[in-house]
This record gives sequence, structure tokens and C-alpha cells, in this order.
Amino acid sequence: MKKRVLSLFLAVLLAMTMFVACSGDDVVAVEQTGTLTDAERIAIILDGREIPPLPAELQGIEVRLGYFNCDHMTAAPTAYYAGIFEHLDLTVSMTGHGGVPEAMAGGHVDIGLVDHRLVFASRRAGSPIIVVAENHIGGAEYLVVANHIQTPEDLIGARIATNNADPLNFLNWVEMLTILGLPTALEYYNLNIMAQTDAHFAFQAGELDAFITCDPWASYAEYRGTGWIMIRNDTDRTDRGLGHGTCCKVVMRTGFGEEHPELAERMLLAHTIAIEFMYMFPYRAAEIFSHAFVVPLEVGLITMWRKLNYEGRTISWDLNVQYFQNQINTLAYMGLRPDINDANVEDYIDLRFFNNSGAGDFNTFIRDRVDPVFPLGMSFEDWRAMAVYVDGIVE
Repeated sequence: MKKRVLSLFLAVLLAMTMFVACSGDDVVAVEQTGTLTDAERIAIILDGREIPPLPAELQGIEVRLGYFNCDHMTAAPTAYYAGIFEHLDLTVSMTGHGGVPEAMAGGHVDIGLVDHRLVFASRRAGSPIIVVAENHIGGAEYLVVANHIQTPEDLIGARIATNNADPLNFLNWVEMLTILGLPTALEYYNLNIMAQTDAHFAFQAGELDAFITCDPWASYAEYRGTGWIMIRNDTDRTDRGLGHGTCCKVVMRTGFGEEHPELAERMLLAHTIAIEFMYMFPYRAAEIFSHAFVVPLEVGLITMWRKLNYEGRTISWDLNVQYFQNQINTLAYMGLRPDINDANVEDYIDLRFFNNSGAGDFNTFIRDRVDPVFPLGMSFEDWRAMAVYVDGIVE
């Protein structure tokens, strides 16, 4: 097994595109090309729903939002850059990074969007973290391979990257390779442990043959023609008797909701409106995504299509507790993550603030406002054309 060290060139590229913290006072407007303003889009989404003003004494309290740099967490930058927080009288600072549980433990993040696995490990390590809403039900991790990799067998001896330091305990590694009929033992591969963004740059530079990633990096590889998705780690395992699993969740620092229940409820309402924004105005959401992740707009559009249509309605806000438990049960079934695979997920959930947030029903929203416009099963070309039409884009 070989762990590759990034070249200085790649490190510089990474530094140029690192996510930075943003405060409510320095929101940079994301250029848009549609005929509607974001305020008009929000008004269409709300459709006459009355949201009372936040009490004046709460409007200036800064809520610190953190999210992992992954397309699963797109609701966070959408709410931030589309002005949803501002519309709801919230003052929010936002940071995109992978250390949300640690930041919560240090009292530096109040609400975050994180991988479900981090919830259990971090809570057991003492982080004051609790799941408060749904975010992403999964099926959006990919094994991206270079064009010269044509069959699974071509991966033997190949330069592969993952961001997990313990691949043999990593569900994506074990499950995808097993489905492909490949050995999971590390000695069969030239393994590189690196962050997904680092792996993306290394892949584009020809220093990797394959890497496990979320979007936008999988869609970016296909957009650039430098690689293709060999397999998607679908969390719907019903055909194997394991039920539907899940992925990333909205989490909260346990003390935050007790200190500021109205702010907690209002932040979760903002989360649901951001998701509505993504489904109803995906072209604009793609513009925001592309700005936040520093990728071409077309990559943002492909990413939105995958999450909102091609792979199902995978971005959601109604927490499916059974999906959550199925995911943990799958780890136990496969003998992975013994440190968390005995968890009862209900011990890690608190839906009080969400239930008081005024959020609508997700499935009703999809049925009434999304299905008639963006029915499931649309090709990217048809979905993109409708997104262009909805937002009044002139191309």
C-alpha cells in the first residue's frame, strides 16, 4: 500500500479553492442570469405562507453554521446565498469544512450538515451533537475511474484514492468493490489516502487512476471527459433484504436549542425552504452551488440533476428513522464499524425543534409542486431545458 503525498502544484491549487468562513455581513452576491430575483423566488416558494418576524432581540444573535464540502450539503450554501436566512431575520455565519463535530465540541458551530457516521462516533467521543432533521438519504457516493480503466479487473494494481484512513472499515470501499467482484484487501491496490478535493486535483493531473468521491467531483470528471462513474454506492439495499439506508443529516449542538429554541426552529425552517428552492429553481441553485464549490455551472447543473431527479428525491427534510437504523444495521451485517454499529439511532435524534418549525410535509411538496414540473426519470437534457425555462434563462 502506498500513500501518495500531494505535489506542491496540487497543494497550491487546493489552497486557491479552499472554502472560507463567511459572516452575515459579507455575503457576496452570486451572479444570476434568470429573470427572477431570489426574493421573488422565495415569495413563489412560500406561496402566501405567513412567517412572523423573529423577535428583535433574536435577530442580531449570530448562528454559526458548518457543513462538509460535499454536494449532499447543498442546502446550506443555498440558504445562505439565496437570502433565505436574511428573509427569515436570521444572522448566520457559515463555514464549509469537514470538522463540524469537533467544532461543535469546542462550541464554535451551532448547526451543521454532516455524514451520519460522524454523529455516532463524535457523540460517543463526547461531542454535544444531535440529529435534528433529514438532509440526504444517500446513493450519491461514486467510484470514478479514468478512461483507460474499462473493466473492474483493470483496477487491480491501480492508483486509487479514498478519504477514509481505514478502508477495510469503510462501507463505500467494501460494498462497491464487493459488488464489482473485486477483492477488498488493500494489497491489491496502490492506495492513496487523501481528501476528496485533493483526490479530484490528483485525478485531473493524471496522478490517480480512480477515487471514491461525492459530487461535484464525479460529475466534474465526466464533464471534463477525464473519467467516468464505474459504480454508485446506492443506499437502497431492499433487493438484498437490508432495506433503504441513508446518508447525511442536519445536526445541532445540544445546548443551542435549549439556549435559543426559536432560533433553532427558524434555522430548520430555513433548511426546508432551501430544499424547496433547489427543487423548484434548480438552475439558480446550480449557480449558487457552482459559486460555493468553484466549479463550472454545467457541473453544478449535472450535480443538481443527479440529486434531485436521476437518483430520486434524495435531498429531503423529513427524517426517515427506519432508513437511518437500516444504515447502521447494514454496518453490523457487514461486520464494519464495530465502534458504532450497535447504535439505536433514536438515542441520537431530537425532532422537537423541527416539529415546531412550521415546516410542511416533504412528500406533499414533491407531489404538488415538483412532480408536475420535474417528474422523475427525466434525461439531463430534458431536465436542464425545463430548469432553463422555469428560471427564464436566455442562452
